Amino acid sequence: MRKSRFPVVLSGVLIAASVVAAALLYDAHGTEDAGAAAPDIGSAGGFDPAFTARIAQAEAYAKSRPGFTGIVVRDRRTGAAWRNPDAATPIWACSTPKLAMAVDLLLRDDSGAIALTAEDRELMHRMLHSSDNDAATTLWDRYGGEQTFAPRFRLFGMTDLRFADQHPDSWGWILATANDLEQLMHFVLEELPARHRNYLVGELRSVDGGDSFETNQRWGVWGAGAQATPGNKNGWSNDNDDGSWLVNSVGFVGPREQFTVAIMNNTQRVEDGYEVGRETVTKVSEILFKDYFDGR
Repeated sequence: MRKSRFPVVLSGVLIAASVVAAALLYDAHGTEDAGAAAPDIGSAGGFDPAFTARIAQAEAYAKSRPGFTGIVVRDRRTGAAWRNPDAATPIWACSTPKLAMAVDLLLRDDSGAIALTAEDRELMHRMLHSSDNDAATTLWDRYGGEQTFAPRFRLFGMTDLRFADQHPDSWGWILATANDLEQLMHFVLEELPARHRNYLVGELRSVDGGDSFETNQRWGVWGAGAQATPGNKNGWSNDNDDGSWLVNSVGFVGPREQFTVAIMNNTQRVEDGYEVGRETVTKVSEILFKDYFDGR
């Protein structure tokens, strides 16, 4: 969900030759350049040829879009991982750290450091299901804020995250990378006790799909399509200094959550930035996963 400092803009191994040719048209941040090289997918080793072709197509598409997009994909079955060049570029994470908050609260409750109440658990559900900002702020303030949460977030793999000096102690003003978000999702699926993993997987698979711009999260990683059984936590806001939009999605795709995925788009667009970013991150996931699992 957005948290705005600006007026609301909205209401609510083989690679196909055509893919490589498309990739030649764009530089790293989407500027046309007829002499640009094919997308760098050198770190995509370990994927089958069909998926490697999808990676090249997704990177070519991302480069064609406004702004720039960090993408990370990991196959949990084989360990193969791909990170595009902007996967390490810091972007305002918007509401995606709400997932890290939920992870931390569940673990602290297990340890006895805190005792989550029924109200706390309802707030946790609301911040995951509909990205409720008030619910997140209540839990953030109640359970220690930046001083307590930040070092623990880094234990979940979010090693590059940092808070902005001009916005101290705010969950909504965290700079992170696509690498950070994918590591967080990997931690959820690989490191959490089964009961917590199953709870969070269930929450992310059943996020709000209504008509409200403020709460709908069935886009981004969700673009993989229903047959891919995706789940995600999204974040979106016009938090750049010029009011342009950040649109992010982190989640999983496939049977038994086979793939972890993080997509972060700094749109560098103001008036139509939300629509542009939502289309970008959703299409990336669609290119990567739509119909990929048919017959597998």
